[in-house]
Amino acid sequence: MQRFFGIILFLTSFGNIQAQQELKRPKIVVGLVMDQMRWDYLYRYYDRYSETGGFKRMLNQGFTCENTYIPYTPTVTACGHSTIYTGSVPALSGITGNYWWDNEQMRGVYCTEDKTVNTVGSNSTQGKMSPRNMLVTSICDELRLATNFKSKVIGVAIKDRGGILPAGHSANAAYWYDNSAGKWITSTYYMNELPKWVAEYNDQKIVDSLYEKGWTLLYPENTYLQSTADEKKYESKPFGSKFPYELKNFIGKDYGKVSTTPMGNSLTFDFAKKALINEQLGADNITDFLAISFSSPDYIGHTFGPNSIEAEDGFLRLDRELGEFFDFLDAKIGKGQYTAFLSADHGAAHVPEFMQENRLPGGRVFMGTVTGNLNKALNEKYKIANIIVSDENYQVHLNHPALDSAKLDKSEIIDWIIQKLLAEPGIDRAFSLKELNTIPLPATVRKMLNNGYYPRRNGDIQFILKPNYIDAWNNTGTTHGLWNPYDSHIPLLWYGWGIKQGKTNRDTYMTDIAPTLGALLHIQMPNGSIGEVITEVLK
Repeated sequence: MQRFFGIILFLTSFGNIQAQQELKRPKIVVGLVMDQMRWDYLYRYYDRYSETGGFKRMLNQGFTCENTYIPYTPTVTACGHSTIYTGSVPALSGITGNYWWDNEQMRGVYCTEDKTVNTVGSNSTQGKMSPRNMLVTSICDELRLATNFKSKVIGVAIKDRGGILPAGHSANAAYWYDNSAGKWITSTYYMNELPKWVAEYNDQKIVDSLYEKGWTLLYPENTYLQSTADEKKYESKPFGSKFPYELKNFIGKDYGKVSTTPMGNSLTFDFAKKALINEQLGADNITDFLAISFSSPDYIGHTFGPNSIEAEDGFLRLDRELGEFFDFLDAKIGKGQYTAFLSADHGAAHVPEFMQENRLPGGRVFMGTVTGNLNKALNEKYKIANIIVSDENYQVHLNHPALDSAKLDKSEIIDWIIQKLLAEPGIDRAFSLKELNTIPLPATVRKMLNNGYYPRRNGDIQFILKPNYIDAWNNTGTTHGLWNPYDSHIPLLWYGWGIKQGKTNRDTYMTDIAPTLGALLHIQMPNGSIGEVITEVLK
């Protein structure tokens, strides 16, 4: 009898120990990256956001880091998505831009290009992509490692780089949108054929039905008081001149136009929901990760500018759909059973002509024309064509093999180019990257340039544009990429399991997101991470 009770006591104690040792984690982490969302959009449209929408829900029930900055340049999509999820910077991750000039291969490289893989889901080449150019792990990789690869990780975005880079190297899948076929695709890096549910989704031709509806304003046009009047000359006009935008003419013809409408977000939300359901994400006690990027705000912002009715309507609709998505997660996963964070890969400059009509400084620098003229002059001077091979990422790259063959003095050529660049009205600084740590620069700017410097993928000369001057290809729309707050000050919101309610006004950085997730999940931070845990966020 005594032995019997001893066994019972042992089993009871063992069970208690097991219960005590069980590590608590959310069922799923949902990463939400808004491509080209300036921090000020949270408050610029605050009064118009729905009380049941996503932004107010996160602001009022979650935690907001009000002063979150990007700590590197160039502030572009690939760098932003990789940094959010790796806690690293381009100087370590190798993701130095959307495109870069590779000094060893002597050619331009796209951030996720991979010629060793093939498209899965269409007949185009848009699927020849993978994360192999990223040199570090993401927090999703670390979650997979921590659970012996039992956690499921899926990335979803219209842009390939928005789906691939966050999900990391070991993801179960990443899906992106093939604008030539109107289908969600992947690559043989992940799988050899689409899951049945993805193929069936593609067969529904959702984009055609979205085109059928067109783009109408959510509210009467005269209520869009945070925007300029419609039809400004500096806005592009991909759909005609006035709301409502009829899109029926694009059915079966141009599947790319959906990205430049709020319906691109609708498509992304819908596909992400299908992924969560069909892949059974968050269905057990092993934490999964769904990394979603919303590309349409970037397409809309580039096309119409931050002050347009189109941009305002896009974010008002995005707020509604985000709220509906949280309702979906509450129903499928359980309220309080998931953790979500929301940030952006970069902001955007005001359209220069908008600045000018309001007596504010700003302008366009047509760097393609500038470097073209410089190459002509250099050819006349040295009898070598294309001495400048690239001006990607606000850097000038020289043709070193040609210069070495001709035994020319590179420092002389660099000095000449710098003087010509400094004569351009919109260029503020230009200097040899060898002098980055000696030339007089504000500490913040120097740090951002250093964090963006990866020698094998960087140039010879760095140039910096004057505030609100942009590197332009035409006379409409806007862009981003520099150190300025309109490009580098981004939202950072936390919500759900393990998250406190509140806010902090201290400086935080994009690099802090992945370490904070690591602390939340009790896993190792990514192997290139240089950020710090935002302790105020965590319960």
